Amino acid sequence: MDFEMGAILTGKVTGITKFGAFVDVAPGKSGLVHISEIAGSYVNDVRDHLTEGQDVTVKVIGIDQSGRLNLSIKAAASQPPNRTGAPTRAPSVRNSARSPAPRSYAQPGEPTFEDKLKRFMQDSDNKMSGLKQHTDKKGARRRGR
Repeated sequence: MDFEMGAILTGKVTGITKFGAFVDVAPGKSGLVHISEIAGSYVNDVRDHLTEGQDVTVKVIGIDQSGRLNLSIKAAASQPPNRTGAPTRAPSVRNSARSPAPRSYAQPGEPTFEDKLKRFMQDSDNKMSGLKQHTDKKGARRRGR
């Protein structure tokens, strides 16, 4: 059986390791679900989410040169299985000029980030120039001028 990227499959968990779980998806064909692909939240221990012999729905997210399958449970959960057997595709994201303008989270009458940054830079420059003048005078006194 040939597997394609994006195919949604059903399989059985055959082995659990600390870095993921092995899933049989066809007779004689298994793949690895990496620990980062098990759930949408942080997974500390694979055994908290999966047990050996459990039936799972997985999505093929990679096939290496050796023909090994990289599988994902969380990607399969976000997309319903495709009845035709053809791989499902994620909707494309358009980057167009119609994107909304960035929001300003400042309250009316409250200074914006840019205003605060400008004020900080002015204060910093004033403090640095005062410090420089002080150290110049201090150095001149030590040299006997």
